[in-house]
Amino acid sequence: MKSKKEILSSTLGVCLAAGVCCLLWGSAFPFIKIGYSLFSIQGGDYSSQILFAGIRFTLAGILTVLFGSIISNRFLIPKRSSLAKIPVLSLFQTVLQYIFFYIGLANTTGTKSSVINSISVFFAVIISTVLLKDRLTAKKTVGCIVGFVGVVIINLTASNGFDAEFSIIGEGFIILSALSYAFSSVFLKIFSKSENTVVLSGYQFVLGGVVMILAGIILGGEISTVSVKGVLLVIYLAFVSAAAYTLWGALLKYNEVSRVAVFGFMTPIFGCVLSALFLREKLTQTALQVIISLLLVCVGIYLVNAKDSKRKESSE
Repeated sequence: MKSKKEILSSTLGVCLAAGVCCLLWGSAFPFIKIGYSLFSIQGGDYSSQILFAGIRFTLAGILTVLFGSIISNRFLIPKRSSLAKIPVLSLFQTVLQYIFFYIGLANTTGTKSSVINSISVFFAVIISTVLLKDRLTAKKTVGCIVGFVGVVIINLTASNGFDAEFSIIGEGFIILSALSYAFSSVFLKIFSKSENTVVLSGYQFVLGGVVMILAGIILGGEISTVSVKGVLLVIYLAFVSAAAYTLWGALLKYNEVSRVAVFGFMTPIFGCVLSALFLREKLTQTALQVIISLLLVCVGIYLVNAKDSKRKESSE
């Protein structure tokens, strides 16, 4: 029977696991905006948006620790060596990334956010090259560019989703969110060498979620409307975070950051289509346009991973 490392470092394993993560993350774009509507949170009510995000991530952390403990047949608690790493990871992965993301998403469209957010792939590749000394080859560079072009193409004609307008608290905050996420991916790769990724994921979510809840309350945020649909939606968003980030962390543990990060170009594809379905942001792309976009993303992923089968894969 193959080990966890063998499965998650194989080409098929990486593709399937990363694909599931990107599908889940892509669904977050429309469902967060739906959540604003269900909880009567207005676009400019940033304190309530932060409070909403805090509740989601606190629950995500609890679910991660709970399910991880059930699987391990023991309650997961951080080691002493984890105590300094969890706050760092929480700052970039949860607090900064999602404060910027939630506010930015409220000030632009779901489809446009998904495109801009994809630059996190470039950030992750560059940061891993500097901090982890990963090789930045010509193929990786071209692969990232090709994948990004594919993401842009699928949004070029989304009449109410993608345009040339730019605002600091809209598109600017989405860019800062992408940068925070890139740093968190690299830190998770570094920390996972000696730490349990489930423990890191769960407790950083709880810490970040509590910080965001307190910040939201102090700033005057409130959840004035509560419904069964709203509660179920928060549970789903918490599941998205818990499942996707934990699985992504396992992939980063056994693979180079660039090999995993490039799959992030799939998230905007899912985000664009799901935003069109659930937010009724009109999807005006032709079938040919969608096919070309998906093809370019796949080519980009292939180029970044082209040499993986020729070299010994390691967990470093």
